[in-house]
Amino acid sequence: MKTFIRELWAFTWEESLCCIFPVIIFATLALSKVLPFHGAYRYDFILIVCVLAQWALVKFGWESIDEVKVIMLFHLIGLGLELFKVHMGSWAYPEEALTKWWGVPLYSGFMYSSVASYVCQAWKRLHLRFVRWPRTWLAVVLSIAIYANFFTHHYVIDLRWLLIAAIVVVFYRTRVEFTVTTRRYSMPMILSFVLVAFFIWLAENISTFFGAWKYPDQMHVWQMVHWGKMTSWFMLVIISIIIVAELKRVKYPDRV
Repeated sequence: MKTFIRELWAFTWEESLCCIFPVIIFATLALSKVLPFHGAYRYDFILIVCVLAQWALVKFGWESIDEVKVIMLFHLIGLGLELFKVHMGSWAYPEEALTKWWGVPLYSGFMYSSVASYVCQAWKRLHLRFVRWPRTWLAVVLSIAIYANFFTHHYVIDLRWLLIAAIVVVFYRTRVEFTVTTRRYSMPMILSFVLVAFFIWLAENISTFFGAWKYPDQMHVWQMVHWGKMTSWFMLVIISIIIVAELKRVKYPDRV
């Protein structure tokens, strides 16, 4: 029991450190909800904090330049998705800002890049290793199909359940190994996708509560984000992990 408690505490602590960038973002959302801006705009303030936080993480060695490149790639992927989804009315950013582009505040990309930041931190802090990772072409094609479906389902049939079935087929043999203190553990890769997506869904509820954005049914009064959104985060998590894994494969071929 003592060993279990020690391992659980160490794992919880490492996971907390992996989440430093998301925590900064959520803390900023909460703080900016009550701060007086006196003519300035809240969304602009959040963007400034995100940029400074990213700079500080690099400056103090928390993240490397290579990791920032991965994070910024996912930032652009997320920002592109935001521009389209806001245009289609899937959700909205109701507050004014100088740094809004086509209705989307530029800080929104950092909420996506924080997911990539978490994956990069977990990679080095928990010494991740992906066992029986699928072939590169298969992982890349799957991630492209997932990303494309976020756009195309507005015009043709939504293929998310077919894509989820494909994810199960492609990753059912894949496991992720990780180290806590000196002990090595592993779990099915699909389970890790589900767990990360669940916690992002919880974070999404916190974000909408603090007005980071609003879904149509939250415009007048806040309510919990529909559980079905977890399928979207499930697939976005997979894109993030595939990007990190395929880029890490170049430097660490023995861990993917």
